[in-house]
Amino acid sequence: MTTYEKVRDILAEIDGVFARIDEREVDALCDAILSARRIALFGLGREGLAMRSFAMRLFHLGFNSAVVFDMTTPPIGAGDLFLVACGPGHLPTTEALIDVARKAGATILVLTAQPDGPAPRMADLRVTIPAQTMAEAEGSTSKQAMGSAFEQSLWILFDALVPRLQAATGQTLDDVRARHTNLE
Repeated sequence: MTTYEKVRDILAEIDGVFARIDEREVDALCDAILSARRIALFGLGREGLAMRSFAMRLFHLGFNSAVVFDMTTPPIGAGDLFLVACGPGHLPTTEALIDVARKAGATILVLTAQPDGPAPRMADLRVTIPAQTMAEAEGSTSKQAMGSAFEQSLWILFDALVPRLQAATGQTLDDVRARHTNLE
């Protein structure tokens, strides 16, 4: 199989994932972001990288966003959104942090492929991304390694939300670019 053919397979798989995402859950995600005082984002591994990228874009859009465990992450509390990626639905660190955020009064939203897992069940809101994660045997629903399909879908979902949030907040591209670092 050529690289091009493999890319086409991956894109077809991701397209199939997005065809099964409940748009009402995505609407609730956008509403939660738009109404949050602050947004703390968390994920582990490659899911965490997608969360970090979204935190950056949220900052560029003018949202008060931070990545959990960064030195500048403020305390979370009432009026805040704790946005969590937990594809497999169960990770002890994730569940412990959800518990802390809940006790502090934050709204919890979990993005997952396993909506019946312990972490999503602890959440106020969920977005189910029906893609293979590390929780499933390789090859069960994807030809890709481990949780690549979920991680790719997470990244693409976030990039698709940026123009939507930009329009909802009345941000121009110049506004967004003005918040990009000049220390590069």
